[in-house]
Amino acid sequence: MAEGEDMQTFTSIMDALVRISTSMKNMEKELLCPVCQEMYKQPLVLPCTHNVCQACAREVLGQQGYIGHGGDPSSEPTSPASTPSTRSPRLSRRTLPKPDRLDRLLKSGFGTYPGRKRGALHPQVIMFPCPACQGDVELGERGLAGLFRNLTLERVVERYRQSVSVGGAILCQLCKPPPLEATKGCTECRATFCNECFKLFHPWGTQKAQHEPTLPTLSFRPKGLMCPDHKEEVTHYCKTCQRLVCQLCRVRRTHSGHKITPVLSAYQALKDKLTKSLTYILGNQDTVQTQICELEEAVRHTEVSGQQAKEEVSQLVRGLGAVLEEKRASLLQAIEECQQERLARLSAQIQEHRSLLDGSGLVGYAQEVLKETDQPCFVQAAKQLHNRIARATEALQTFRPAASSSFRHCQLDVGREMKLLTELNFLRVPEAPVIDTQRTFAYDQIFLCWRLPPHSPPAWHYTVEFRRTDVPAQPGPTRWQRREEVRGTSALLENPDTGSVYVLRVRGCNKAGYGEYSEDVHLHTPPAPGIQNLARRGGACLQFQLLGRLR
Repeated sequence: MAEGEDMQTFTSIMDALVRISTSMKNMEKELLCPVCQEMYKQPLVLPCTHNVCQACAREVLGQQGYIGHGGDPSSEPTSPASTPSTRSPRLSRRTLPKPDRLDRLLKSGFGTYPGRKRGALHPQVIMFPCPACQGDVELGERGLAGLFRNLTLERVVERYRQSVSVGGAILCQLCKPPPLEATKGCTECRATFCNECFKLFHPWGTQKAQHEPTLPTLSFRPKGLMCPDHKEEVTHYCKTCQRLVCQLCRVRRTHSGHKITPVLSAYQALKDKLTKSLTYILGNQDTVQTQICELEEAVRHTEVSGQQAKEEVSQLVRGLGAVLEEKRASLLQAIEECQQERLARLSAQIQEHRSLLDGSGLVGYAQEVLKETDQPCFVQAAKQLHNRIARATEALQTFRPAASSSFRHCQLDVGREMKLLTELNFLRVPEAPVIDTQRTFAYDQIFLCWRLPPHSPPAWHYTVEFRRTDVPAQPGPTRWQRREEVRGTSALLENPDTGSVYVLRVRGCNKAGYGEYSEDVHLHTPPAPGIQNLARRGGACLQFQLLGRLR
């Protein structure tokens, strides 16, 4: 019995570990730098709230041509692990200027302060291309030195590495080779130690003996978040600038008149909001799963619809190609027929001229006829021959080719067609119609008139929606009455309620779908039917009221 309970407990523990491991692995994409696509290393928070590795940020600024603006935002020394004894204890006893003195300097305009350069009338503004939001963010004249490190993100990355066993065991940095496995870390010394090395470099009775050991790590962070301007621990939050500030920041002119609260208040407020939002998400997992299914169905439908659209476009373009091919064949046939006709005429003319050559054709026949001595026979044969010789003589004297060799009349002007093909694009939905208030009125009937903007795609039909606004609102979404597939640009709504206010709108539709609604127009119907009869008997004009301009 006990063995069964132990096995059940072991199984539940293993299931919990598997869930935790799976959750951490699914979180990996949140821990990747958008520049190097690797785990964050000393991430910096950009003004757009996105994160980027400090080394990657320096490289990006270098590529942008900013040299000397990649200062270290960290307030800690860079690499004291190799010689931890070289750190001077005077660094911890260094005194900063008093806040009241700094306030007097800032208000008087004298002196210098972090971020201000002597004689810099127009300081350089450093722009950083954020790879996450694809926009340029302003870093200020201090560059990366004015950014905060995201210590929370560093801790999450470290926990993730430990959960998935990334990088293996951490070794002592002070041992002689071969180093032992580290058992402690020191944030002050920024190094990892084994037990013996920690005792050796933190001797009893010295200031280093007061250093608090931590778990071994490869990424050392300051104990608290430090102000990048004054190297002081941040204690307040400026709601106006949405930035953490220290005590010295509060006396700067840049935060004069700003709403500043203690960091504890900002922490509690933001934590409550985040907890509430996270609780809502975790409590609606069924809704999330349902929406995921809908999105997956939308993906499948998008793939099918996209393929259908491709096939339709290909079919239409092939149809255009077939029409062009048919037209090409027709035009080529016309040119071929014209060419053959001209060649035939020119060939006949060539044959006629060849017959005029000496000893050939017509000339030779004429020479033989001239040898005839029988006068009646000569006259009979020479009369017809003379006509042919006369025509040949005239053609020789007024020579001109029987057909032109130019085909300029067969040139095509395809400028208009090329423009149409160049402008060939997908059909767009109609734009929002414009209500014609000069022709729209309400009486015993409501007449609504509209028109499309000048450059709007055409609409095949329209949908008119209307409702009363002077009745109590019903729970749920606003319900409109509709008149579908209205042809033309006007609609007549019969038998409206008297003494009522109606709001109307219209939208167009074509093959691409429905367009945007027009702006609402409010119409007031007359109060009583008797007034209508009186107006008709008196021959008065139909009157209407527009209670408001287009909204």
